[in-house]
Amino acid sequence: MVKVAVFSQFQKKKPLASLEVLLDVLKKQNIDVVIEADFYKGIASKIKKEYATFSKLDSTYDFLVSIGGDGTILRAITLVRDLNIPIVGINTGRLGFLATIQHEDIEAAIHSILDKKYTISERSLLTIESSEKNAEIESCNFALNEIAVSRKNTTSMITVETELNGEYLTSYWSDGLIISTPTGSTGYSLSCGGPVITPNASSLVLTPIAPHNLSARPLVIEDSTIITLKVSGREKKHLVSLDSRIATLSNKTTITIKKAPFTIKMIVLNNETFLDTLRKKLLWGEDKRN
Repeated sequence: MVKVAVFSQFQKKKPLASLEVLLDVLKKQNIDVVIEADFYKGIASKIKKEYATFSKLDSTYDFLVSIGGDGTILRAITLVRDLNIPIVGINTGRLGFLATIQHEDIEAAIHSILDKKYTISERSLLTIESSEKNAEIESCNFALNEIAVSRKNTTSMITVETELNGEYLTSYWSDGLIISTPTGSTGYSLSCGGPVITPNASSLVLTPIAPHNLSARPLVIEDSTIITLKVSGREKKHLVSLDSRIATLSNKTTITIKKAPFTIKMIVLNNETFLDTLRKKLLWGEDKRN
């Protein structure tokens, strides 16, 4: 029997409506459904049937359905980790690059997945180590979109001393620095002037946040590169973010960032392409082809 995990962060009208459609489709297909425990607590009284729950995943699941937006998928990967469970995203917000299935397409999408009419897009991740012990980082030391260092409790800029494979690159004088995967190139990095990179590219992007040194530009590097950072500034501490999770580190802490040894598997239906999503997202749905 096919076993499916369901995850969401939201108990609002649109996610619940999508959940009801999803559960109905899975029930008709005799699928074993297990819902994330915290989400289930909030919605148990609103759905008709009782379901098993999970707090941790294991390798017995065939795929995970995330209901929400791209941010929900970023939370879902902290559950999936290195288990190789494919993720499919139902979008209940704005058009997403990861959560691409719309409410009205749920039934058709599930049938396509069960009929294996899809491909797997393997997304690279970043992992981080710091010379200063930090519980937040050690509990979940990887990110799908980006790892960023930024200022904390100050309006003053910070200096981010940066080395690539042990060789000094530069010291960014800025509000911070983003190290982005191809997946994350359409997120925070893009809003700070970084380039869009296709998901299968073997690259990373270094994008400074509001740099004061005017020569600083986003830099594309090989994803095998080991990046070493040290932050200094007027404050004694700075922030490190891993997607939406935030930790605090002391200045002068050595931060090492590199490609993670595992990937996240995203289910891509046969009628979906990254370029189609890119056109819709960046051109607001307007087709510019002649």
